[in-house]
Amino acid sequence: MRFILRRIAFYAVALFIAISINFLIPRLMTGDPVQLMFARFQGRMTVEALDSLKETFGFVQGPLLEQYITYLRNLSQGNLGLSVAHFPEPVTDVLRIGLAWTLRLIGLATIISFAYGTLLGIMAAWRRGKFVDSVILPITSLLGAFPYFFLAMLVLYAFALGLGWFPLGHAANINIRQDWGSTEYVLSVIHHMMLPAFTIIATSIGGWMLGMRNNMIGVLAEDYITMAQAKGLSNRRIMFSYAARNAILPSITGFAMSLGFVLGGALLTEIVFSYPGMGYILLNAVNTRDYPVMQGTFLFITIAVLAANLLADIGYVFLDPRVRA
Repeated sequence: MRFILRRIAFYAVALFIAISINFLIPRLMTGDPVQLMFARFQGRMTVEALDSLKETFGFVQGPLLEQYITYLRNLSQGNLGLSVAHFPEPVTDVLRIGLAWTLRLIGLATIISFAYGTLLGIMAAWRRGKFVDSVILPITSLLGAFPYFFLAMLVLYAFALGLGWFPLGHAANINIRQDWGSTEYVLSVIHHMMLPAFTIIATSIGGWMLGMRNNMIGVLAEDYITMAQAKGLSNRRIMFSYAARNAILPSITGFAMSLGFVLGGALLTEIVFSYPGMGYILLNAVNTRDYPVMQGTFLFITIAVLAANLLADIGYVFLDPRVRA
């Protein structure tokens, strides 16, 4: 329990520092979206209109400390400001929509990739030189060498444009009304998810598999594995309860980091498939100088990474008795 409390205190400090940096970075940049709007109007906008726009978008003037206190107050109320590109929508509404699509696609694909990659890695280490180790591992490692966007364009060209089995983009059929109670709409969402999900799984499963295999091989050489075999325990129990339980610990940290960065979206994959996730929203925010959305996205990613690492530390307590001691 003391270990968990120490980790919570550490991540609380890290979160405070991240929030402060998130506040400072946009203010270190020259200008703001309102200044860009003013420049586009080429002097046809009055100073009063400029001040009104700044007040509307929440670009507070005054001492930096006063701005920081206002920022923290708004943050504690869940107020991230108004989106410039989607005015007058609040940033939280814009991010909530993108977050939902990202969790469905990238969150699910990451979990599937980790689960199957870890299981295949266990099998490859336990049966070295067999089919999983000599055939599946090289294939998944080769696929892992491809960038997301390259494999995404290949499968999009082959299976969507060429064969016409899958749609070219978007999260669902735009001709179907969004209704999660409709079977037609849900099937359309699943159909649109399949190609981008395959791309993410195919390019990441090899890393999980190779990492777990190497960890397992190191653990299988330990004395307690030899002792378990000498006691006549079943191979299944030794493989999962003794070897895999200890070998998976480094992978848990990597998985926690991956889950944290899920909120950032798979930027290039979402662009290729025109998928309206967090990565796609972040790209649009950068192109339109939508600083409130960028700031909100970075804050979401930071919180997610810290929360995922805290969950990983808690998982360590249950998986590794040495941590509890």
